Amino acid sequence: MNKSIAAKLTQLSVRLEELNHLLSSETITANLDNYRKLSRERAEIAPVVELYGAYLQSERDIHTAQEMCADAEMREFADAEIRDGKEKLTQIGAELQKQLLPRDPNDERNIFLEIRAGTGGDESTLFAGDLFRMYARFAERQHWQVEIISQSPSEAGGYKEIIAKIIGNGAYSKLKFESGGHRVQRVPATETQGRIHTSACTVAVMPEADEIMDVVLNPAELRIDTYRASGAGGQHINKTDSAVRITHLPTNIVVECQDGRSQHKNKAQAMSVLAARIRDKQTQEQQSKQAATRKSLIGSGDRSGRIRTYNFPQGRITDHRINLTLYKIEQIMDGDLNELCSALVSEHQAEQLAAMAE
Repeated sequence: MNKSIAAKLTQLSVRLEELNHLLSSETITANLDNYRKLSRERAEIAPVVELYGAYLQSERDIHTAQEMCADAEMREFADAEIRDGKEKLTQIGAELQKQLLPRDPNDERNIFLEIRAGTGGDESTLFAGDLFRMYARFAERQHWQVEIISQSPSEAGGYKEIIAKIIGNGAYSKLKFESGGHRVQRVPATETQGRIHTSACTVAVMPEADEIMDVVLNPAELRIDTYRASGAGGQHINKTDSAVRITHLPTNIVVECQDGRSQHKNKAQAMSVLAARIRDKQTQEQQSKQAATRKSLIGSGDRSGRIRTYNFPQGRITDHRINLTLYKIEQIMDGDLNELCSALVSEHQAEQLAAMAE
């Protein structure tokens, strides 16, 4: 372990003692906001310090075993202890490095998921529907909540566009690498000659923005239009101007929402999506500048590039960023995304570790 990491871990150990002292104070509960803040900080630090304690204990165990080598009768036992200790030390050291990587402040946030049909006509809209079902099933497996914000169904049965809010702890941390171009290769139901068609959709995953802290929305820069919603909904949806369209004039970002029954709810939903899109645009611009000096394969968030291919005839899914191919397309389309998501997170952590070593 290098000196800078050891120094950081020592600082965290000292800070944990300070937090324990502060949280045990009889006056701490007088300020609940401060109590919650300190409790969250302690919850983040404690596992790292505990791991560091295990690392130091392993070092002591190795040292003890090395002293035992002087005894001929104990040498074989001591050598085995040293080998096991060094292996354990390596494992703990690697885990500590991961724990010390910079945390994405958005990781615990809810997300807005946007899926849009691209090239491929009706087959693309059907694939958009398949992708939405895949993410919805994944959310269900995580015990998250899915709310449809806006949808534009296609006549074929899929979606030209669908926007949903996924509410759950760690939603962004697990799905943030899904943004980009998704390509499907399969024989459409309408294809009579059995030819494989290629279609595409784009996916955008954006953390929910805190409108007060993250994005300042100036009313003078917003154009808000109301109109009658279209589609299913009975008499109510056709008789009231409940649908809302908000245009952010400086960026020309447009958000429409008509799925709610009230204009007030649709406006609130549209404002939330707008704040997330503006914040996402700012993040994209910042990452583009950073990428000029160091290109991050996964973390760049490039929406234009193709990131994944779903080949149904061969039963495989390939993520092109990390050259990972899995022959379990049915399970993945049914929401079993854990292996894919974990591989992408691991690759991103490897990139961060490489950057730290430079």
